[in-house]
Amino acid sequence: MTDTSRSQPSPAMLANRSAGKAATVQPERINGAQAIVRSLEELGTDVVFGLPGGAVLPLYEALYDSTRLNHILVRHEQGAGHAATGYAQVTGRVGVCIATSGPGATNLVTPIADANMDSVPIVAITGQVGANLLGTDAFQEADIRGVTMPITKHNFMVTRPEDIPAAIAEAFHVASTGRPGAVLVDIPKDVQNAELDFVWPPAYELPGYRPVTTPHSRQIEEAVRLISQASKPVLYIGGGVIKADAHAELKAFAEANSIPVVTTLMALGSFPDSHPLHMGMPGMHGSVPAVAALQRSDLLITIGARFDDRVTGHVESFAPNAKVIHADIDPAEIGKIRAADVPIVGDAREVLAALHDAIDALGLPKPQTDNWLQYLGNLVDEFPRGYEEQPDGKLAPQFVIETLSKLAGPEAIYAAGVGQHQMWAAQFVDYEKPRTWLNSGGLGTMGYSVPAAMGAKAGAPDREVWAIDGDGCFQMTNQELVTCAVENLPIKVALINNGNLGMVRQWQTLFYDKRYSHTNLKPKENYLPDFLMLAESMGCAAFRVTKAEDVEPTIRKAQEINDRPVVIDFIVGEDAQVWPMVAAGTSNEEIQYARDLRPLFDDENSAAENPADIHEVTQEGEQN
Repeated sequence: MTDTSRSQPSPAMLANRSAGKAATVQPERINGAQAIVRSLEELGTDVVFGLPGGAVLPLYEALYDSTRLNHILVRHEQGAGHAATGYAQVTGRVGVCIATSGPGATNLVTPIADANMDSVPIVAITGQVGANLLGTDAFQEADIRGVTMPITKHNFMVTRPEDIPAAIAEAFHVASTGRPGAVLVDIPKDVQNAELDFVWPPAYELPGYRPVTTPHSRQIEEAVRLISQASKPVLYIGGGVIKADAHAELKAFAEANSIPVVTTLMALGSFPDSHPLHMGMPGMHGSVPAVAALQRSDLLITIGARFDDRVTGHVESFAPNAKVIHADIDPAEIGKIRAADVPIVGDAREVLAALHDAIDALGLPKPQTDNWLQYLGNLVDEFPRGYEEQPDGKLAPQFVIETLSKLAGPEAIYAAGVGQHQMWAAQFVDYEKPRTWLNSGGLGTMGYSVPAAMGAKAGAPDREVWAIDGDGCFQMTNQELVTCAVENLPIKVALINNGNLGMVRQWQTLFYDKRYSHTNLKPKENYLPDFLMLAESMGCAAFRVTKAEDVEPTIRKAQEINDRPVVIDFIVGEDAQVWPMVAAGTSNEEIQYARDLRPLFDDENSAAENPADIHEVTQEGEQN
């Protein structure tokens, strides 16, 4: 896969390269809106997602004349934000979205929070009422800076037209360096209309903003000494490894030292699922081997992960006997949840390379992990990926997603919404490469999938892109299929339709005595809405699948259609559940493998190293 983010010049590099262009040696008199467009062009932007309105009309007038920016007109500003995120996740470049003031800007709040939580570099450009109207509650005025202050990496308002080039360049730099994140630039309408002398590159200073990318050699030495002495080390890998394009360094380090790897939800694809050292995804719905690898470890080598509550469960009982090496580009994450024995601030790619080199340079022995790998390998054999057939004869959703993975393969890009289908997509798609899995991990945003897939297709038009969505999520943002049809972005949607808010229903089944309060989405046995008619009305090809024998041929039929989006409505059983599971707030020691709610780990032998101390629960709920 092309290493797009590392080959893509940084905003500062682009600015410096542009300095020698004849067109910008002499100042050029243009207005602020034109300066926004020119700045985006100089920074290498090729696609922007947006929806016009009164406060950004000058900007859209300038966009009309651009031959270098492809503007994609979304049907809702939330779609613009998620599309920018999907674009950024696939390409490694900064995603850009545009909205007008007031409700246009506030409709970006969810995708901005979503991108920032998952460390995705996006820049949101919002129009604002004229400077003379600020603070008067003018028509469509909203303090979007104040609203988004807690959910952006940085945000600011531009009050002078001459500051626009520097503001846009600064936004790109902040969004894409250090720990990536969301940056908002708010620009009043009168500033867009005012004139300036445009010169590129602009000068800007960011006092105090100096992200550390190179790890300190002393910390690296301390870390490798711990690694050399460990008998049960595990590489606990988070999404920071993908952001840093450190997958090659991860693979080299893990293989050289025979250390097992677990990859969080946001790190899927950073290490091949098929690799014998890969134990799977840890956490609430992680694999038994991955959870056991963390719980039984004597050393967590944590790279680009933040000890999220979905991974740790009850924090006090998480990995009780493990020392911790914690490497992250964001120093605020180190020690926030779990104290680190060796804290390392730095870029994941540089950290892994330094660890790899230091073991040999210091002449340290490799960790002896043969017994540890045998133990975990036994768990892989004892607790394979599996699922139950549906008692009502309807499709098993896991079968649908597993079949899709086999047919689309590891080169395809998969974007999932949030809920049961999200976890099944994480479990039953085989991820071999980075930037092939798009998801809302931190914020857990329903409605993410379709617009994110749209953004991914815009960023990688030659790739097969699948949105794996649930019927609840799909009803929040499916209008962007119109955008896909109009803009020639032929994504494919695998709609896992169980007629319910499935994950909430699962919790009601397990913890609320099957009292299904307001989770049913349709009248019994009726298709409402009829997703086939809805999809066709939006310019898509549409199919419905109710039988297992039709799953593969329908997916193949969808793969052959590339002139418009495709929606496949898979009617699945409403009582399918996601296993394994660690209930919220409980210890990872209480992971459940299937419907039997007995814990897999023997509480009296919680530090045991023998696989026999983990009780297998079959998919029928009978303990062996």
